Amino acid sequence: MKDLGQWWCARKGREVPYKRFSRIADEIVIVNKFKDMLLPKIQSKLRSSDTIIVPHRALTAYLGYHPVEDKLKIPLFGNRALFQAEERAYKKNQYYLLQKAKIRLPRIFKDPKDIDRPVIVKVQEKARKLERAFFIATSYSDYKDKTEKKIRQGLISRDALKVASIEEFIVGTYFNFNYFHTPISDEVDFLGIERRLQTNVHDFVSLPAKQQLETNIELQNIEVGHTPASIRESLLEKVIEAGDKFVAAVKKEYPPGIIGPFSLQSVITKDLEILVYDVSLRVPGNPILATTSPYTKYKYGTTFGVGRRIAMEIRKAQQEGKLEEIVT
Repeated sequence: MKDLGQWWCARKGREVPYKRFSRIADEIVIVNKFKDMLLPKIQSKLRSSDTIIVPHRALTAYLGYHPVEDKLKIPLFGNRALFQAEERAYKKNQYYLLQKAKIRLPRIFKDPKDIDRPVIVKVQEKARKLERAFFIATSYSDYKDKTEKKIRQGLISRDALKVASIEEFIVGTYFNFNYFHTPISDEVDFLGIERRLQTNVHDFVSLPAKQQLETNIELQNIEVGHTPASIRESLLEKVIEAGDKFVAAVKKEYPPGIIGPFSLQSVITKDLEILVYDVSLRVPGNPILATTSPYTKYKYGTTFGVGRRIAMEIRKAQQEGKLEEIVT
């Protein structure tokens, strides 16, 4: 393998940021559409450059799970058989893994008629397939009223509603806990914490209650950014333990287990209990860690983000002759 370099695949018309931030990549490969990554000529070019693909949400969203598993013939930093577990409709999904890890999660309602408390409904938007139209319901009648309204508005479809998730809405403080582990890691690294900024919730909730009530708008919870966070020291042991337990469970269910970064998106209740409501099984979309996480500094002496941690692991595997253990 040659010295580590990095290239970036960008869709034509969306390459400006990657060109402007010139240190982000040694080479930018521009394609007409992201699925062109599967073309033989593109794959041949990447293989000839000793490429290792680092997956994030866009890879599986634009290429699809099965093409990533079966048609992408390039070494991938990660367990490509694991990515589908993020989808709640998949058999051995993230709920299954959390249960195997004995990590508490919100109650799941399979039948909306059973709703007896506030729930959050997670259903795919009709127009934008990458976004979910989250909404809160407090009863079955409330659920019916809101879903029918959203169907009439064209925000969701009845087919998408059939496979939507209905989770107990937990009142608490929300954190995304970010970790890192591979089969050659000495232990699970806790990299840091961030919180999501979502529109049109932020900063609508900062308006006085009277104005919120007078403003009749649909809230959509579309992620647009991240902000850093830290946690009280007495809770760190619980956070670290959750990462360890999750890694152990995934190794048994999806050998060789987790390869690379993952995130446990969690809520902490007033009783200081941690519940995990969502899992990211690849690079999370939070570059904020690179400049704000104190936790990497506590272990490594410097603050860095997910990208740096991945580069460190690939370099280590290269030097120790263990690259085949961290790619699939």
